[in-house]
Amino acid sequence: MKYDLHVHTYYSDGLLSPKEVVDEAIKRGLDGIAITDHDTVLGLDEAINYTKEFENFNVIPGIELSCIYEGDEVHLLGYFIDYKDERILEVTKKLMDHRKLRGTRIVEKLRDLNIFLDIEKIKSKSDTDFIGRVAIARQMIEQGYVSSIQEAFDRYLNPGMPAYVERYKISVKDAINLIKEVKGIPVLAHPGLLKDDRIIYYCIDKGIEGMECIHSKYSLNDIRRLKAIAKKHNLIITAGSDCHGERNNGDLLLGRYFIDLKTIPKMKERIR
Repeated sequence: MKYDLHVHTYYSDGLLSPKEVVDEAIKRGLDGIAITDHDTVLGLDEAINYTKEFENFNVIPGIELSCIYEGDEVHLLGYFIDYKDERILEVTKKLMDHRKLRGTRIVEKLRDLNIFLDIEKIKSKSDTDFIGRVAIARQMIEQGYVSSIQEAFDRYLNPGMPAYVERYKISVKDAINLIKEVKGIPVLAHPGLLKDDRIIYYCIDKGIEGMECIHSKYSLNDIRRLKAIAKKHNLIITAGSDCHGERNNGDLLLGRYFIDLKTIPKMKERIR
């Protein structure tokens, strides 16, 4: 049961529709994926309804919540959430509203730096008028201001850079509790990218049930270290590509980083 448990669509900052993501996953021999858009659940119905056409493929309803802990950004994945629960809908609406305001402010800051972006074009590439930093970076590339997403972040969009705007985030504790309240499994996203391992142990203390120990940006040493921490604390070990739809050398990250769901009884038993 090969599952890529970290996939984005154009309902947040991915490039592909939920249907396109499903088609690509099937093409790559996956048995299922988790759609984990940033701070929104709007793409889940489309993906889940579409998979009814396929007998042996499943979409796990998920989300990636943006959180804050002592000034550091922390992302939490929620799996098997009841995405129609009013509690998750209320929080995600607030998060998305703030994202849009933040995106507009970033574009205004860039304008002051003589970088004039077409904000309507940025909005048009998402079904939710999403204006995240990655979407802004893509538009900067398209208009010739930078040559890569990394350059856009390093020069303009990262904390401390001239166009950075702080985003509204919920606390790690509140995010973990929310995921559990809507019947989900809270998992720490890409802990290998965090600056300080103390954040990992804080999240363990607050009740995460798993860690993303296999990820597209990890080294082999990262994977070994994170698996050791997870095993020591009896946490679920998950894996995901964190695919946003970009193609590198003509191919997607989708499906190149996966977990066998048979090794995770708590997840396997919840697959319909």
